[in-house]
Amino acid sequence: MSLMRTYLITGGTDGIGKGLGLHFLARGDRLIAVGTNPAKGKALLAEAERLGASDRFHFLRADLSTLAGMRSVVAETETTAERLDGLVFATQRFRAHREETADGFEYTFALSYLSRFVIGHALAELLDRSESPVVFNLAGPGGLPGRIHWDDPHLRRGYTGKKAAMQSSRCNDLLAVDFPRRHPDTRIRYVLYNPLFVKTGMADPLPQPQRAVTKALAWLLAQRVDKAIAPMVDRIDHPPAEAVAAFRRRTPIPLTGKDFDPEAADRLHDLTRGLIAER
Repeated sequence: MSLMRTYLITGGTDGIGKGLGLHFLARGDRLIAVGTNPAKGKALLAEAERLGASDRFHFLRADLSTLAGMRSVVAETETTAERLDGLVFATQRFRAHREETADGFEYTFALSYLSRFVIGHALAELLDRSESPVVFNLAGPGGLPGRIHWDDPHLRRGYTGKKAAMQSSRCNDLLAVDFPRRHPDTRIRYVLYNPLFVKTGMADPLPQPQRAVTKALAWLLAQRVDKAIAPMVDRIDHPPAEAVAAFRRRTPIPLTGKDFDPEAADRLHDLTRGLIAER
């Protein structure tokens, strides 16, 4: 591409987010990578320097499990970028045991869903300054079954890591369906993407023996990051014509059924706005 594009990637210093970011830098684009670990940010800068791209790389340190961290990403991006061509949500972190954030949210709900809600809506104007903007949400459409616990979204009762992860996936399904309804004149295309099994550090927080088993399976069955990102780049570079689309790797997922119900999307939007307003 002759025109330099600007991408913001949350979870941009690890795994898929890092792989996508390095791909964009290597082809001449600008990258804003969000992460919590300054050492990983420094290591990614060194890789950008090897690509001759240090002047096109910016590491933004933020804790996206907190509202303050989410808002700092929005504020700094608005200050440093004239427009965004792509917003990639790659932040995920499994928690086997329940944790609460500084704002009183369940950790996975805050990190994997709420950060996408806050940052995506807040940066819609910057995205709309581009010719073909895309929000690319690495979530779990078409994945394992799960539901939203409407009466207990912070999972104070009966928490499991799987339940929290599946709830955030269902929230992201509804977030995608709802996004163009909140921005009716937007050019933004919203893409939900399930990468399935990729060799990343996702298994690191798991307790033993699940960690060892998962890592062994990943060694045998999972895709390497460099292979896994190829269809993602294609979807980012050539967004679907529809306002919202979902994929399981290259396979389209119909936006039908309760996981993509517009009334449930309205309900989740109102619930989320209420939770944020309380903080």
